[in-house]
This record gives sequence, C-alpha cells and structure tokens, in this order.
Amino acid sequence: MDKILKIFKIKEVRNKILIVAGLLVAFRVLAAIPIPGIDAVRLREFFNSSQLFGFLGLMTGGTLSNVSIIMLSVAPYITATIIMQLLTMIFPKLKEMYYEEGAAGQAKFNRISRYITVPLAMLQGYGFLNLLVSKGALAPLGFFDLIKNVIIITAGSMVVMWLGELITEQKIGNGISLIIFAGIVSRLPGSIINAYQLLSSDASQLPTYIAFVIIAIIVVAGVVLVNEGERKIPVSYAKQIRGSKMYGGVSSYLPIKVNQAGVIPIIFAISVLLFPQFIAQISAIFSKTFSVKMIDFVNNFMNPQTITYGIIYFLLVFLFTYFYTAITFDPQEISKNLQRSGGFITGIRPGESTAVHLSKIISRITLWGAIALGLIAILPNILQLITGVSILTIGGTAVLIVVAVALDTIDQINSQLLIREY
Repeated sequence: MDKILKIFKIKEVRNKILIVAGLLVAFRVLAAIPIPGIDAVRLREFFNSSQLFGFLGLMTGGTLSNVSIIMLSVAPYITATIIMQLLTMIFPKLKEMYYEEGAAGQAKFNRISRYITVPLAMLQGYGFLNLLVSKGALAPLGFFDLIKNVIIITAGSMVVMWLGELITEQKIGNGISLIIFAGIVSRLPGSIINAYQLLSSDASQLPTYIAFVIIAIIVVAGVVLVNEGERKIPVSYAKQIRGSKMYGGVSSYLPIKVNQAGVIPIIFAISVLLFPQFIAQISAIFSKTFSVKMIDFVNNFMNPQTITYGIIYFLLVFLFTYFYTAITFDPQEISKNLQRSGGFITGIRPGESTAVHLSKIISRITLWGAIALGLIAILPNILQLITGVSILTIGGTAVLIVVAVALDTIDQINSQLLIREY
C-alpha cells in the first residue's frame, strides 16, 4: 500500500501509469470493432470447435474471435521477431547488429522486424478471411471487399504494434507483453461466469472446482518461484590505484535466473504449433478446397486434448527455453566484460575458464527452468485428460504469461520509484 501511495504521489510515475492505462483502453476499444459482414453465431461455433484457434485467440487477446479490425493483434509482429531472432543464428552480420552495435543496432534490428510484419499481416489476414468464408462465419467477399479488409487488418496490426511501442517507451512494462496480458485478463470475467453457470447446473462438480482453485494457486506460486529464482555467482574486483586513490577491491555477485527466457519460449512454441494452420490458410491462395481439407487434417492431428499434442508442446517449450537462453545469455561476452572491468569469479581464472564455468552453470540451471516451463504449459492438458473437465478457458500458458508480465511490470515500477528516492 505504501508503494501504491508513492506511485500516485510522484507526478511523473502517475502520468506514465495513466498513459499506459489509456493505451490499453484504446486497444480494448479497437478490439470491439468488427469488420463488416460477420455472422456472430457461426463465428462463435467455429472458434468453440477449434481449440488450436483458441490458442491463437489467447495470443491476439480475443481480437481474432471477434474478427475485429485488429483481429491479428501483435501476432504478425511476434512472428516477425521470431524470424529475425532465428536469422541471427544464420547471418553473422545480423548478430553483430543486435549484440555489438548497441542501441543503434537494436533500433535497426527492430525496424527490419516492423518491415517484415507488414507482408506477414497481409498473408495472415488473407488466409484467415478465406478460412472464415469457407466455414460460413463470414459472408462471401468480392475481390475489392477482400482487398479492403486485408488492408484494414494489416493497418490494425501496425496500429497495435505502435501502441505496444508507445507503452514500452513509458518504461512501465513491455508493451507487447502488456497487450497480450490485457487480452487474457479481459477473458477472465467471462470464464468465471461460465464456471459459475456450470456449477449451478451440476453441484456435484464442486469438489473438482475446489481442486482446480487449489491447483491454480499452486501454479501461480510455482510461476512466481521459477521467475524470481536465481543463482548468485560471487564476483570479486581487483584493487586499482589511480593517482593517490585506491578503487575496487569489492565483492559483488552475478545473478543468473532459473528462467532466463521468461515467457518467450511459450510464445515461440505456440507460434510453431500454429504454423501448420498458417500454411493451410495461405494455401487458400491456390485452392480453397485443398486449404479447407488441410485445415481439417491439421486440426485433427494437432488436437490439444491428445497426449501426442501435450508431448510435442512440452518438447517445443523445453527446446525453445535453451534456444532463447543461448541467444540472450552469451558466456563469452560476459567473461570479456568482467575481465575489462577487473572482475573475476572467485577460484576461476579470467577469460576462457570463466566462460566455460558460466556455460556449465547456465546449462544446469536452464534444465530445471525448461522443465518447469514445459510442465506449467501442459498442466491444463494433463488435468483435462485426468478429470475430463475443462473449467476455465484460461490455462497454464495464460497464467504463466499473466504472472510473468505482472512481475516484470512490478519490477519496472519499483525501479522507477527507486530512481526517484535516490
């Protein structure tokens, strides 16, 4: 409560929070504006019949299920970012731009990601519109109507991306993450009402509901534990004499988080699981009949209620945790920075030995972080297979994103308050 009062007492921090809240409200208003020609009943039936599209609805914050003018939300930008991250592993120049050129290099990297977002949004928009028409959820579109809607959807995606960047500039959490967060949280009241209605019609399910609530609390606690857990590696700094004064000689530590990758592996994994759907939709350009058949095949093969799907999902999250940690945490670079600043890990020689030591530690810690992320992601699938009951549409993936984003936002607000105290 003391920190909440401080937030509203400090004008600059208060204004930042109000700006972020206003931008999120703008996002939700845009999410409620549908494109023309929507059959709401058929649309609801279509999304209820496809759990895989439910996942994409999660990433778009419910904008896809409304077929709003921002129906793709941040999905094309996330896909573009994933493509760029993967390309850094292939092209050394991109890697140098992202890691070695500093802020200017990262700005250039982000600009390229934005350029890629435009054609991706156009392709995804075209694919989804054709799919909805084939399923009868959308009235048949003429050529000019189709082009018009694709342009509206593409523009909507770019507007959402811009809103996300405006939020990030306020330094009160990551903009793209907060937009996904807002979409997930907006579905919570509806999920609670549905659960209450189910319970009212069948009171015998009460023990199952209580068990789900207890498990939900344990999962939230587990997510907090994994996200906040870190290994502190002791670092000492050599004494240096400059003029008549002595500097250094202090001890500090290098914090290595158990979950170094955050929620990115979950987002990457969902994107990969949705990729066959994306290919199936794009094939509508050549043949609508083949596209519909391929979508039905993918839906049956990638059914979230099957054990095979759970195993694939777990393995993807596990592998992407290692992959993204390898991208964001470079032991060689950290070793060089420590050596330049006169620091060394106690008992380890500076240089190559330090890099090897850090690699071993990050590899061991990431193992447990990856297992924890994978288990949290597939927990709703496991519970549904065991109990046969799906109470809330918000599952482990959503809980993980919501809690991780909330923790990151709290940390950024705390840092804003700490700066002003000093």
